[in-house]
Amino acid sequence: MVNTAAPRRRIGPALLGIACIAIAGATAWSLAAGQTDSPASAKAASDITTGSTSPVDKAFGRSGLPLPRFVSLKADKINVRRGPSSEHQVAWVYQRRGLPVEITAEFENWRRIRDSDGDEGWVYQSMLSGKRMALVAPWRKQEAVPMYASPSDSAGLVAMVKAGVVATIEDCTGDWCNLSASGYQGWITQSMLWGAYPGEQIEK
Repeated sequence: MVNTAAPRRRIGPALLGIACIAIAGATAWSLAAGQTDSPASAKAASDITTGSTSPVDKAFGRSGLPLPRFVSLKADKINVRRGPSSEHQVAWVYQRRGLPVEITAEFENWRRIRDSDGDEGWVYQSMLSGKRMALVAPWRKQEAVPMYASPSDSAGLVAMVKAGVVATIEDCTGDWCNLSASGYQGWITQSMLWGAYPGEQIEK
């Protein structure tokens, strides 16, 4: 059995199978307190570039990159703030490097991100990486998803991947993604992933 750190919620014991990539450990975020928003730091809403939630009809941020878009957390500890300024209150702290998040807005050097739970907050852009990662079926909780040797459900089974595992995206065809996690590599149906849009093709 292979264990990896849990992203946002505690998940139960690993399943047994041919091989099982499971998650263990604590949540990857914690609440923060004690800081308050500074009215002087608030900027005009018109200065914040936001994107459509549709991956098909994307807007573009001030960076010139599409909105929304998936990225991943670059550090083991990242403060998420209530607004695009270091003077805004810290809402929570992520504690999971590599967790996939979606950028939904840009303001100067700040990015508003959304996680798989739908929670949104602002982080400094240097805390984000363009490395594409995926969260395996976080909505399935205690279930496991099959990883195949090739992009077909009739291919050989490589592993049963526990819901909530974070994996590196090697490439995606639009229907399947080639992933690596904890020494295993194989293909998972793209619809079972949070971190790649439906129909999105990814090449490295």
